[in-house]
Amino acid sequence: MAEEAKKKESGFKPAYAIAMAIAAIAIIGLVYMATNSGAASGPVVTIGDNISVYYTGTYTNGTVFDSNAGKAPLNFTVGSGQLIKGFDDAVVGMKLNETKTVTIPANEAYGEANQSLIVAVPRSDFNNQTVTIGMIVSTSRGAQGRVTAVNATNVTVDFNSPLAGQTLVFKITVVSIKK
Repeated sequence: MAEEAKKKESGFKPAYAIAMAIAAIAIIGLVYMATNSGAASGPVVTIGDNISVYYTGTYTNGTVFDSNAGKAPLNFTVGSGQLIKGFDDAVVGMKLNETKTVTIPANEAYGEANQSLIVAVPRSDFNNQTVTIGMIVSTSRGAQGRVTAVNATNVTVDFNSPLAGQTLVFKITVVSIKK
C-alpha cells in the first residue's frame, strides 16, 4: 500500500510508461531498417537487364543436375526467353549479391514429357552397334535422345529433355546487374 502511495506521489503513470516503451521500440525498429536497407537502394533486377548469376540446380530429392559453382557466372538478358520461364521469373526483383532458392514446377521449366518424342527405332538402324539403356544417340539431323529400352527388334529412344516432367529447385545468386 505504501508503494502505491509513493507511485501516486511521484506521478508514475503505468499507461504513459507503456506508451513510451512502445514508441522507443518503434524508433529503434525504424533506425534499424534505415541502417540495414542499403541493399534496397541498390540495383534490383528487372526485365531487360543483363545479369550474371551463380546457380545450382537440383531435383526435389536434392540430387544436383547442374551447377556453375566454381566456374564462370551465367550471363543472360532477363525476360528474353534464353532461360526457362521459372528461372527468368525468379530473378526479377532480386538485388545484387542476393541469394535465393526457388522451386520451379515442370510447366515453368522444361514442360511435361511429350509422349510423341518417345519413339521405337528398328534395331537394324543401329548397324549392329552395341546399344545400351541410358546411352545417348543422335539422329542424322542432330537431335539427341536417351535409349530407354532395347529388345531384339527395336530400340526405344526418348527425345525429351532429361529434365522434362521434373520439378526443379535452383539456388540462385545475382552477381552482376547491368541496366
